[in-house]
Amino acid sequence: MGFKCGIVGLPNVGKSTLFNALTQTAAAQAANYPFCTIEPNVGDVAVPDPRLAKLAEIAASRELIPTRLTFVDIAGLVRGASKGEGLGNQFLATIRECDAIAHVVRCFEDGDITHVEGKIDPLSDIDTIETELMLADLESLEKRLPPLEKRAKGGDKEAKEVVDVMSACLALLREGKPARLVAPTGDNERIFKGLGLLSSKPVLYVCNVEEASADKGNGFSARVAERAAQEGAVAVVVSARIESEIALLPQADQADYLEAVGLAEPGLNRVIRAGYALLNLITYFTVGPKEARAWTIPRGTRAPQAAGVIHTDFEKGFIRAETIAYEDYVAGKGEAGAREAGKFRLEGKDYVVADGDTLHFRFAN
Repeated sequence: MGFKCGIVGLPNVGKSTLFNALTQTAAAQAANYPFCTIEPNVGDVAVPDPRLAKLAEIAASRELIPTRLTFVDIAGLVRGASKGEGLGNQFLATIRECDAIAHVVRCFEDGDITHVEGKIDPLSDIDTIETELMLADLESLEKRLPPLEKRAKGGDKEAKEVVDVMSACLALLREGKPARLVAPTGDNERIFKGLGLLSSKPVLYVCNVEEASADKGNGFSARVAERAAQEGAVAVVVSARIESEIALLPQADQADYLEAVGLAEPGLNRVIRAGYALLNLITYFTVGPKEARAWTIPRGTRAPQAAGVIHTDFEKGFIRAETIAYEDYVAGKGEAGAREAGKFRLEGKDYVVADGDTLHFRFAN
């Protein structure tokens, strides 16, 4: 099960530098000119979770396998992208394939790195990107709506339901508001997702600051954080330059470097965790002497579907899920102790898996 988070932003805000650090590769070219990233680069990154190491320690697991999140480095958008400016059509199509957007915003001054708009104004940059996504959605819906309205007037119930959702989205877009503010429920949520609107995707703001502000941010990032709070979104502060330097260091040297620059952990850990949370994902674990492994599922997933993430046969033949909460597994120093403490449970098909559950599935072949 793959989940993609697209990294977007104006040219020269640090997207490719951030992507390089995320994937610990130099696959994405970071250069001081627009459109240096012509093809989207894709990289899988491990989701930092100290619980996995703790479980592996208790179970004496020989191997640790973290869950992963996919980031897609998308070339810099510019004003007019919705009309095809700056290879806009290609880039917008790539965003459409992602589940969420990590919007990198330039929050630093540097005379050696040009800004495509000629000034440092993160809120204006956010508006530029958001506007292009909304304009693309507006054009798409206005083309698709008339034939559906015709079918709805003819008594097509399904078409009527789609028209209602489309109309709600159009009303917001025409007011200059993103489609994600529609917040549909029930069957309308399925229809809403099926529209594939760019501005419907959840957004994480990544404030790229200068090295000296990597721990607490600066005035620019504070304005972005305020904007995010108003939208019910999240903003994370990082220094892409520091993160790229950390990524090149041997693992053993990274702690000393972080201490020297005043950081408790790499800023990218916060970005990855925030992206994971943004997609409303949780983690469950399978633990044994061979391996301790983390698995990704959407919040609200029931046990059979969680089993299906491992193998479709597990879902088809699901019988029961042997379940121990993470805290109970640790407190009992493993499965045997958790059993003795009465914390071992057998859960059925209706069980909604909780974040941190350690699970073993019983299934029929």
